[in-house]
Parts: sequence; C-alpha cells; structure tokens
Amino acid sequence: MGLQVFDRIISDRGSRYAVSGGAARSRAEAAALLAELRRGKRFARATHNSWAAILGDEPVRDDDGEAGAGAQILQMLDRAGLRDHMVIVTRWYGGRPLGGDRFRHVAAAVRHYLRETGLGDRGAG
Repeated sequence: MGLQVFDRIISDRGSRYAVSGGAARSRAEAAALLAELRRGKRFARATHNSWAAILGDEPVRDDDGEAGAGAQILQMLDRAGLRDHMVIVTRWYGGRPLGGDRFRHVAAAVRHYLRETGLGDRGAG
C-alpha cells in the first residue's frame, strides 16, 4: 500500500496540518516511511512530524518537538486496534500558539486518516 498522505486537512491561526501513514512491522520500516515522507521538501521543512505505531506489541512514538502528540496518536491507534501501521501527523507552525487546540487538531488528523483509509473500522474506536 505504501505511504498515504492527506495534506492540508486542517488550518488554524496560520498553522497547517497533514496526516500520513502506512504499514510498518518494525522500527526499520517505520523509519523508512518517515524518510519517504521527508523526501518531499514541504514535509522536510515541517515544524513537526509527530508519529506513533504499535509494532507487534511494541508501542513506539516520537513527538518531534510537539510535546504529547506522539502519545496521543499512540492512544488513538491502540483504541482503534491498529497494529503494524504507522501514523504521522505533520504541522507547519503558523506563528501563533494554538494552546490546547493543537491536541484537538492532532486527534482530528488521526480520525481523518482512519476514516479515509478505512482502518478505523478495525477496533472498538
């Protein structure tokens, strides 16, 4: 299936969000997906590429400077019962702090990904 990207899905006070993901069964596959995303200049210049995956039974995440974002993505993947799949939420900072709204946007981005890929139907959601 490869990397799926849904760009420009949320905009708030100048910040813009995208969500991406794909199958990943190991840390190496997760790193390869992130590298594939960052090959695009726009994504390489993003302020944050926060991500999470549950590789088998091993939860892994990286906030990439967006404190708490990786944990939130991981929690949503766990709730959806999604294993061996990585989800990346990208943010381009727009110059104005979003406060707690940034968590609402991360959650909305993950929901968008799960809905658009049909992967959200796997778990108890």
